[in-house]
Amino acid sequence: MNRIIKILIYSDVLILSAFSLYLPIFAIFIATTIKGGSVAVAGLAAASYWTVRAIVQLPISRFIDKHDGEKRSFQALILGSFLFSIVPFLFVFAELPWHIYVLQAIYALGDALAVPTYFSVFSHHIVKVKANFQWGLRSVSIGIGIALASAFGGYLAEIRGFDTVFIITGIVSVIGSALLIALKNHMLRPSVAKGEGGLHGKEHGGEVEEISPLKK
Repeated sequence: MNRIIKILIYSDVLILSAFSLYLPIFAIFIATTIKGGSVAVAGLAAASYWTVRAIVQLPISRFIDKHDGEKRSFQALILGSFLFSIVPFLFVFAELPWHIYVLQAIYALGDALAVPTYFSVFSHHIVKVKANFQWGLRSVSIGIGIALASAFGGYLAEIRGFDTVFIITGIVSVIGSALLIALKNHMLRPSVAKGEGGLHGKEHGGEVEEISPLKK
């Protein structure tokens, strides 16, 4: 497995595990902590996230594809990851339903930048002959992280409160986002070194040799 795939998986496990600390109990936070909060407000919060993401994600993705895809993908991935990482910190200060809606919109914008570019980078740099295993490893690693974080987040909220959960979520997500900066040394090179073949690579004796350069 090449360095880019390893970094992406490590980062995703941290970020998705971090957000799983609070997402399973987010509706409870809204209903019990936000002034005027209710189950209906929780539903609108989810709707605000998906509405914003649906509106902006395709234009962003199209722009990146047309303008130096690899470089723009890296920039959008970093920007989006740090953007949604600040949202949990801001939940600490949320008091009214509209605060939640605005923060959910920011979260959606961050995901609209980061999610498509993440999958684009992962797909471009995955080793074709090991694609199933590497996608499977990512899925299993994330699943384990989410399971543990979901259980721990509920317990932590019960004994320490939601603010503690949000702060820990933000810190871990920032760490996961910071890991992505290391991609710069590998993604933006003119070609991928031997042993780090991408989707068009083939294996020789356990190593990967690049057949054609990745599209920049």
